[in-house]
Formats: sequence, C-alpha cells, structure tokens
Amino acid sequence: MYDVITVGSATVDALARTEFCEMIHDKKNKECIAYPVGAKILMEELVLTTGGGGTNTAVSLARLGHKVAFLGKIGSKYNSKRVIQQLKEEKVNTSLIIRSKTGRTGYSIVLDSKKHDRTILSFRGSNNDLGFNEINLKKLKTKWFYFSSLMGKSFRTLEKIANYASKNKIKIAFNISSYLAKKGPSYLGNILKKTDILVLNKEEACILVGKNKIEKLLKKLNKLGPDVIAITDGKKGVYVYNNDHIYYGKPTNVKIVETTGAGDAFASSFLCGIIRKNDIEFAMRLGMTNAESVIQHHGAKEKLLKYNEALKIMKKRPIKIIKKKI
Repeated sequence: MYDVITVGSATVDALARTEFCEMIHDKKNKECIAYPVGAKILMEELVLTTGGGGTNTAVSLARLGHKVAFLGKIGSKYNSKRVIQQLKEEKVNTSLIIRSKTGRTGYSIVLDSKKHDRTILSFRGSNNDLGFNEINLKKLKTKWFYFSSLMGKSFRTLEKIANYASKNKIKIAFNISSYLAKKGPSYLGNILKKTDILVLNKEEACILVGKNKIEKLLKKLNKLGPDVIAITDGKKGVYVYNNDHIYYGKPTNVKIVETTGAGDAFASSFLCGIIRKNDIEFAMRLGMTNAESVIQHHGAKEKLLKYNEALKIMKKRPIKIIKKKI
C-alpha cells in the first residue's frame, strides 16, 4: 500500500542560463524574453536534471517520508534511464512506469534569464501517450493519487484513473496547468468532481473560471467539486479555501535564483501536510517552506526538503497565516 501514487509527466530538463537577452512587452503588454536573431549566445551555466510534474512531486513526497510510486510513460533509451535512475535513488517505486519502444521521453529546455524567471520549451513525447489498458490495476494500491497535468490520450487515462479512485475510495489531489485550464471546466469536470484537493496558480484559476478576485475564484472552483482549493500567487502569497474559510499565507523574503518546480514543491508538500496532520495552516506552511527552498537554487528537485529539515526551517522562519470566514 502506497501513501501516494503520482500520475503525470517525466522529462529530462536542460537549464540554460544567460544574461544576453532583453525584457520586452508584446501587444498585450505581457513581459517577454527577447534574444537576437541569428546570434550565437553564450550560456553562463548549463544544468542537466530531470523534471516533469509527476516525478518532481514523487521525489518531494518521498523526501518528506511517504511511500511513493510514480505512474507515467517514458521512452526506452538513454533519457528514460536517467529518469528511472534518479527516482530509484530517491526511493520512489518505479514498477508502475510504462516504457514505450517507439516513443521518446519528454524533454524541456528551461531558459533562465533576467529577473531569474524562466521560459520553458517543452517536448511532451511519450507523456501524452499513456493508455489505461497499459496499467496493471492490481498495483494501484494507494491512499492518495496525485494528478499533475497530462494531455491527449493520457488525459483520458487520467479520467479513468479518477473513476477507479472514486470506486475504491482513494482520494485525489489535482494540480492543473495553464494548458489544461484552457480546456475549460466541462473538459475537466469528470476529474474535478472527484478531486479532494485542487492546487493551481492565480493565472490558471482565471483561465479556468474567469478573471476575478481571489475570494470569488476560490468559491467558483469549490462549486466544481474540490473541498480544498489552494491558489498560489507568486510573491503575493498563497490562498486556501476550505469549509467556508479562506486562509492567506504571506511568503518570507528569500533570494530567488530560479522558479522552476516551485509549484510542484508547494502542491506536494501541502498534500503531505494534509496527510500527516489534516491541518490547513500546517499544510500551507510546509508547502510554502519547501517551495521557498526550491526557488533559492537551480532545478526542480535539487533542494527539496526532508520532513525534519522543513520542520526546523518552519520553526526558525515562521510563515504567518491569516484565517477568515466568508
């Protein structure tokens, strides 16, 4: 019996850092990174690691002390071996992974430029090709499923896993992305109705249910099915809705090096807090503490905290939570 099975993407990530670029604004006044056409640009640093919402959260939960397995689809060549090797090193069970003989492992190029924010070029590869018939249902013995964003054939498989979870009284945490949010509430409805915890950022929430103030966003999302909704809003903090109460967590002032994986760190650690103590405020502090650790370093997994490490930081650098009834 696992504590959590994470279902989602696996990638090999190449993090490229350069200052030879400019920040510009497009016609919609959205900030963009601009590189000169036809130029050869020097990189200050190149880091190769593994990523993807499914593996990032699996490693996070394993470091936090949970028994975890990862379910996803990857290729069968060198990059797939890199993914599996790191998961095994982190004590994540890899027996549920589906290996494609013809497909390729997902790959991302992370452009880390000015302001230490990033733009990601993502090749989905086999991540989109997970079939429900490829999964051994007898191995899906878990208390929780953690769903990260999957597209295409894999999303339909995610829906069927949600149905399986509902029939077998397995709880679901769901962390959507902007490209899933764009599909709309009706497209996601089957999973959202069965979701216990929904985690997304403010931009994704606005895409899914329309632009609005945080309080109304949380209420609209609650009507779609989830009992607990967490909305992250970057430097502005985290908002959580549960039982007609809104909780606000104010982030601490830490130096940001690179933001890749911060959302996965928060979502997985928030779930850990709920599993361990069933306490919203504790879960928020744990999630925010782990996310703040990740953004102080390069890579999505490198500085994910162990449970006792997180507790020590939470005691030393407490995060203030404000609760109000609505």
